[in-house]
Amino acid sequence: MENRFSHLDKKGNARIVNISKKKKSSRYAKAQATIWLSSKIISMIKNDAFKKGNVISVARIAGIMGAKQTSNLIPLCHNISLDSSEINFRLLEEELEIVSIVQSEEKTGVEMEALTAVSISALTIYDMVKGVDKSVYIKDIFLLEKKGGKTGDYKK
Repeated sequence: MENRFSHLDKKGNARIVNISKKKKSSRYAKAQATIWLSSKIISMIKNDAFKKGNVISVARIAGIMGAKQTSNLIPLCHNISLDSSEINFRLLEEELEIVSIVQSEEKTGVEMEALTAVSISALTIYDMVKGVDKSVYIKDIFLLEKKGGKTGDYKK
């Protein structure tokens, strides 16, 4: 029986996919996470009123660090060099949108790095605000767009 899972060998053992014969190419991924926040938390973020520091600044750094550490967090993910990683935030009435853009010249895509970046940013925000309000929740983590690679471009 042919193995149809790329991360399993013929015996069913986990492995990292062999990309040694692939050529490097331009890779791009954009991901988003949304966090529901109370109006009190939104106000405190806008007024930089948290004892732990500026919520957005800390979450931005955490997201970039998360993108760089993806292969240490996701077991079968390739360790790749990132050329660019940025995290942007948009405060809405009861939500905070987090968007990550990651770029690289590599043999494999950067979707996991972009998704990890928004996830770590969101978790950092939760950690920073939970002392004021634990009803915060993270939702809707997804890939918005990707460019490059064998599977081609994707846009949600």
